[in-house]
Amino acid sequence: MNITIREDLRSFIEPLTADEYAALERSLLEEGCRDALVLWNDVLVDGHNRYAICQKHGIAFQTVQNTRFASLDDVRLWMINNHLGRRSVSEFQRGVLALRKKEILAAQATPEQPAPRLKRSDLAREARVSPALIASIEKIEKAATPELVEAVRKGTISINAAATVAALPPAHQQAAVAGGRKQLQEAARSLRAQRLASRPAAEPAPPPPAPAMAAAREDSASASTSVPWETDTLDSLRQRIASLEAENQALKAELAALRAP
Repeated sequence: MNITIREDLRSFIEPLTADEYAALERSLLEEGCRDALVLWNDVLVDGHNRYAICQKHGIAFQTVQNTRFASLDDVRLWMINNHLGRRSVSEFQRGVLALRKKEILAAQATPEQPAPRLKRSDLAREARVSPALIASIEKIEKAATPELVEAVRKGTISINAAATVAALPPAHQQAAVAGGRKQLQEAARSLRAQRLASRPAAEPAPPPPAPAMAAAREDSASASTSVPWETDTLDSLRQRIASLEAENQALKAELAALRAP
């Protein structure tokens, strides 16, 4: 049987770790190759690791043709959907696959058949992750060095922290990865602190004009429901309190004067 291996398809899905590959090899040696390899004509679509192990040890295997593919894009979309349905695929890889699916659909678009509008929430639902995690994976895909991506895959750094570190220049990312988990975490914390410190402080609202004595009496009688406490800034609240305290002292003085004989 002539089976063709396309490198672009073999590497399209994240490779197994050394431990996962070893576990698959033990399973095939003990139980044989139970699942058929999927072909598109003579091109291997699914089962690259199983095929390599079977060839190495002379293990028999079956193949099945998928006749629904019309193009390589159809093959890639099928591979994505197939892996998104597997429980063993990590959150990071599911997010990456969902983003790749979006890219393929966008590339297939024509004026007559525009690409479906996949929002971040749609991708998150398909990948079974949160929209925020999809946003972090997008940042990693765009700016992370291969070393940082590998650190995410190994679990040395979380997806969210890696998205922060990806904002660093490549040399700084590589240095952080070389420093290990502690250095990566420190880099992420430092960047977050810098961003927080660089945010412009909100300008305080102008203090409200001091109300007349009659208005102060009305406020006292009817509670302060007309005062927009919810929208006041901390500084304006302090100014308001100081103004009310002054008016309160004035009212006490006026009341004392009225009671005097």
